[in-house]
Amino acid sequence: QVQVVESGGGLVQPGGSLRLSCAASVTSSEMYAMGWYRQSPGKQRQRVAVIGTAYHTDIPDFVKGRFTISRDNAKNTVYLQMNALTPDETAVYYCNCHYVQDPNLNYWGQGIQVAVSS
Repeated sequence: QVQVVESGGGLVQPGGSLRLSCAASVTSSEMYAMGWYRQSPGKQRQRVAVIGTAYHTDIPDFVKGRFTISRDNAKNTVYLQMNALTPDETAVYYCNCHYVQDPNLNYWGQGIQVAVSS
C-alpha cells in the first residue's frame, strides 16, 4: 500500500512563507509525476503545482513567481515552497503522485492545513 505523507503546514502571517514536503512510499519515484493541490471550504480542489518525471514544472499563473515545486527522487520527496502567501490561500494542501504510464496508479496524501492569518 502506497503512503503519501505531507508535512510542513501550519499558521503563517500574510506575506509569509512556508515549505511543504511530501514523501511517497513508492519505488522508482522518478517514474511518478508529483504535485500539490489545495482545497478551501466550499471550493473545488485546485491544482497548485506539478513536477513531471523530467523535472518539467507546471505552475498556474495565480501562484507563478511565488510558489516553487521541486523534487528529490533519492528521497521520494516533493517540496512546495510558498512565498508571499495571502489569506485566501488558506486551505488544505494535498500531495499527489501518479505513475505516468498507468493512470490507475494515482495516490493522494491525507492533506495538511495551511492557514494564512494575522
